[in-house]
Amino acid sequence: MLKNALLCLLLILTVSFQPLMAAPDFVAIKAQAQFAEDTYLEADTLEQRLEEQGQSLLHQSIIPFSQVSYFLSRANGVQTIAIRGTANLENAMLDLDLELQPDSLLNIKLHQGFGSAAKAVYEDIQPFLSKEHPIHLTGHSLGGAIAVILAMYLEKDGFAVEQVITFGQPKVTNATGAKMFSSLPLTRVVTPNDIVPLVPPISPMQIKDLDIFWHMGEEVILLGGKTFTQTNGIKSMLRATKFTTSISNEQNLIAHKMTTYLNLIAGLQSAPEEIAYKAGIRLFGFSLD
Repeated sequence: MLKNALLCLLLILTVSFQPLMAAPDFVAIKAQAQFAEDTYLEADTLEQRLEEQGQSLLHQSIIPFSQVSYFLSRANGVQTIAIRGTANLENAMLDLDLELQPDSLLNIKLHQGFGSAAKAVYEDIQPFLSKEHPIHLTGHSLGGAIAVILAMYLEKDGFAVEQVITFGQPKVTNATGAKMFSSLPLTRVVTPNDIVPLVPPISPMQIKDLDIFWHMGEEVILLGGKTFTQTNGIKSMLRATKFTTSISNEQNLIAHKMTTYLNLIAGLQSAPEEIAYKAGIRLFGFSLD
């Protein structure tokens, strides 16, 4: 067991870190959060809501097998893809399909449920996309996970992926996959008590096989009021260790709601204050702070 732990530590230390984190653009985050919220609207009200936001709806679809819902809109030459989070039993089954499986298109391993859903969305949306215009992607929960993998497919095929902003997004790949796509322009927005971004947690089998679920991108943690903090890499990954020793409660459910995210983001539209991130975790006697 000690040998496995040491090997795990060696893997962690070899994963690339982002030396500096840019200040978050909370205006852009608010706009994308509203699009993520719009994915939960009924089809007959979605187009009107998007028009109020200066967007033209180009395509809206529900994938038959998985019941994943998404829309594609455009404004000022930018294409926006927004994917709905878990909303039914079919969506929940994707969340639970946790096994890491090789993806032949990306040459990495992906969460099997999220990967299959993203591939179906990619096949469905391709005829409506243009390589001449930049693409922004967003989504909440399951929708955020699919948005990240979809961004990988798009980038691999030469589309101009300019921005990916997700909310309460779970992990989608392992440490190797995260390293391969470390250049993806991903911002993951989370709240401290939302446990969904912390799953899947690290399991003994993953440590044994050195096949650890790993987040990529910059993590922006909304602390409330006008305060936030940021992290990435190992500190972001190890936040999941706190989940393994806690019991889910109603506070966690509220923290995951898109309305909670919108309310917290609204408070950061002017004079946001960044607080230094403290992991509060010690590994082999060393503090990660």
